[in-house]
Amino acid sequence: MPVSTKVIKQRIRSVKNTKKITKAMELVAASKMRKAISSVTGTRPFSRLAWETVGLVGGHVDASLHPLLSAREGAKRTLYIVFTSDRGLCGGYNARVLKESFADMQKREKGSFDVVTVGRRAEGVMKRAGIAVMASFVNVTNNPAFKEIQPVAQLAMEEFKKGTYARVIVAYTDFVSALSQKPALFTLLPLAPDGVEGLGEAGSESSDYRLPITNDPHEYTFEPSPARVLDVMLPRITETMVWQTLLEAAASEHSARMMAMRSASDAASEMIDDLTLSFNQARQAGITQEIAEISSGAATLQ
Repeated sequence: MPVSTKVIKQRIRSVKNTKKITKAMELVAASKMRKAISSVTGTRPFSRLAWETVGLVGGHVDASLHPLLSAREGAKRTLYIVFTSDRGLCGGYNARVLKESFADMQKREKGSFDVVTVGRRAEGVMKRAGIAVMASFVNVTNNPAFKEIQPVAQLAMEEFKKGTYARVIVAYTDFVSALSQKPALFTLLPLAPDGVEGLGEAGSESSDYRLPITNDPHEYTFEPSPARVLDVMLPRITETMVWQTLLEAAASEHSARMMAMRSASDAASEMIDDLTLSFNQARQAGITQEIAEISSGAATLQ
C-alpha cells in the first residue's frame, strides 16, 4: 500500500528537527574540541619533560628511596584506571578503549585486579561485566580541571604505597587528530623511565623536545637529600601524568562526538532528500490517479 503524502511530510519534518539537534550538538562539540586540543597540545611538552626527569634522576638514585619507584614485595594485584565519557553520542570512542581494557584484563587471573573508572560509561560497563569497581569519578572529562583529577592520582598512589597493588595501569584514548583517536594503555606505577612511552605521542608532529633518558653523563646533587627531593617531586609528576591523560581523553571525546554528530547530520540530509523524492513521487501518483478518475467519469457520462 503506497504511503500517503501526509505521512511522508511528517517524516520529513521529524528528520529536519533531528538534523537541527545533531547540527547544534556538532557545533557545541566543535567548540569544546578546539579548547581541549589547545590544552592537550600545550601541556604535552611539559608532561613529557616532567616524566623524562624521572628517568634522568631515577638513574642516579636507589629505587628503594621512594615507594613510587618500585612495587612492595608480595604485592600481586593490578589496579586499572579507565577513562571514558560521561555521555554517549560519541561514536565508537567508549567501545574502543573498553575493548582495549578488557583485552589486557583477560591476560590476568580473574579477581586479581580492581578498576577505578573515570566517566559513567566505564562504570556501567564494568558493573555489568561483574568487575569490581573500587571507585568511580564522574563529570570530570566534559570540562577538565586539575583539582578534580587529583583525587584519582592520590588514590592510586596511596594504594600503591600501601602495597595493595603491584602496578597501576591507565587505559585512555590518545588524541591524534579530529578524525583519529587511538586507545592505549600505559603503566603509571611503579614509575619508570619508559612507563608512559607514547603518552601524547600519537598526535605530536615532532618529538624534538624529548630528552635522552639513557647514558646520562650528568651528575646530580640533591638538597636537602635524595629522599626528600623524590618525596616532593614524584607525587607531582604522577599527578601531571594523570592530568595529561585526562586532557588526551577529553580532546578525543569531543572530537569523536563532533564527527559522530556530523555523520548524523549528513545522514539526516540524505534521508530528507530520499523522503522528498518519495513525497514528489507519491504526489505525482495521486495527481495521475485523480486525472484518470476524472477521465473515466467523463467517459462514463458520455
